Amino acid sequence: MIKLLFSALIALVLTNSGIALEESVFELNRQEMVKTQLETRGITDAKVLKAMRKVKRHLFVPTHQFISAYNDSPLPIGYGQTISQPYIVAYMTQAARLFPDDRVLEIGTGSGYQAAVLAELVKEVYTIEILKPLADTARVRLEELGYRNIKVKHGDGYKGWKEYAPYDAIIVTAAPDEVPEELVRQLKVGGRMVVPIGSFFQELYLITKRESGIKQELLLPVVFVPMIHSSD
Repeated sequence: MIKLLFSALIALVLTNSGIALEESVFELNRQEMVKTQLETRGITDAKVLKAMRKVKRHLFVPTHQFISAYNDSPLPIGYGQTISQPYIVAYMTQAARLFPDDRVLEIGTGSGYQAAVLAELVKEVYTIEILKPLADTARVRLEELGYRNIKVKHGDGYKGWKEYAPYDAIIVTAAPDEVPEELVRQLKVGGRMVVPIGSFFQELYLITKRESGIKQELLLPVVFVPMIHSSD
């Protein structure tokens, strides 16, 4: 009996040691990701860099993708969708010029990674996902990770989320053919929207809402999955 208890204790220690070692490896990979993929490519916002160091990207990808979680590339998350390249997540977040009291709308929850990064920086995050399985999984994941300032909705991103509008910023993680007018309407005056526009060829824009209309600033060429309408 004593031998069995001792063996079980040893197994538990080894298991916990393995988990701790694995987390240490992920931590090192995450720090290296920030250093080599972000800092060297113009991500200078200290708060964005801190959030990227903190949020565990490997928890937002399928388990068989853990080994690739901190690679400089997007990764498939199922249903024909992807989790964006870390650099693009950081770039879009920095481009939105966020403040601690901001209310932010995200279009395209995916696995919830971008929402988690945003939640480290702002007061409230509202995120919409058109694919119900992804929305449901992301909601559970974010709740389990302790994010209390994120609300997840299954719905059509083109319609935005009027209930909590207007927003200080909107980040769109799928590409519409043109700037969605309803999303512009849900921005505050002075609000910023970061959105990829185009079908085959896409370009990332910073949209700033003014009293007189909108200002569009071209940022860089990108590749995103298409933004789709609900069938309802």
